[in-house]
Amino acid sequence: MAAWAGTELSAPSPLRALWLSLAAAFLLALLLQLLPPGPLPSCALFQDLIRYGKTKSGGPPRPAICRVFDVPKRYFSHFYIVSVLWNGFLLWCLTQSLFLGAPFPNWLHSLLRILGAAQFRGGEPALSAFLVLVFLWLHSFQRLFECFYVSVFSNAVIHVVQYCWGLVYYVLVGLTVLSQVPLDGRSVYIIGENLLMQARWFHILGMLMFVWSSAHQYKCHAILGNLRKNKAGVVIHCNHRIPFGDWFEYVSSPNYLAELVIYISMAVTFGFHNLTWWLVVTYVFFNQALSAFLSHKFYKSKFVSYPRHRKAFLPFLF
Repeated sequence: MAAWAGTELSAPSPLRALWLSLAAAFLLALLLQLLPPGPLPSCALFQDLIRYGKTKSGGPPRPAICRVFDVPKRYFSHFYIVSVLWNGFLLWCLTQSLFLGAPFPNWLHSLLRILGAAQFRGGEPALSAFLVLVFLWLHSFQRLFECFYVSVFSNAVIHVVQYCWGLVYYVLVGLTVLSQVPLDGRSVYIIGENLLMQARWFHILGMLMFVWSSAHQYKCHAILGNLRKNKAGVVIHCNHRIPFGDWFEYVSSPNYLAELVIYISMAVTFGFHNLTWWLVVTYVFFNQALSAFLSHKFYKSKFVSYPRHRKAFLPFLF
């Protein structure tokens, strides 16, 4: 088994290749937006695929054919419904295996193997993956709650491709976490006498970072939602206004910045060294940076009095 395990570890990981490709694609899209206008950046289809919500109005004129593929932005809640259900199921499977010794279902184990999960004794502490999966589920639950009770959606739209990717994304990211669990056959291999023996300082640091960034993200979404409500909490319009307070004093899209920090907190929980998850973080960084840059351009073009000291995504830098 040891020789086979070594081969498994050295084999290329489909998940790493996928996240690296996605990160590179969004880096390219961001660079194309930063460069002087050219044929591709002005392409209506390209702009339609990278913009959503309010930023669609800041791009080139949209042909009528593009509007056929519009999906209401309020359907964002579907992403988090899928995530709460799917990643809740994965968390249940992992909990059953960790505490009751139950093996993963055959189909799930086979899927993890296809995605590059290694079958070996040792490696990544099971507690790290368990905590990250808990964080992912909590994050999805918070975002679902915000969609229903905090955010105020206008008639803004997203492309149907973006909608489909949003559904697939949270399924894929949960499988990515679960694929980091050390396996012994179809069961989880636990280093030490019990799971708590694996507790390390970076688990505590990651947890603190997760709570801190999640709290800021919630506050920023509440600020955005309150811009469309009166003091009694009743929605009175769906117009865009300049947000102030919390991280909005530094960047135009602090909710995107908080999203990045949430994923970094998970990388910390993995012990800083998990390459697969750092590729996920890299994808999130370029994805959120692109959205933040487009939002920043929208605010600057719409409001003459927009604060000049604000950056798009990273305080004082970008």
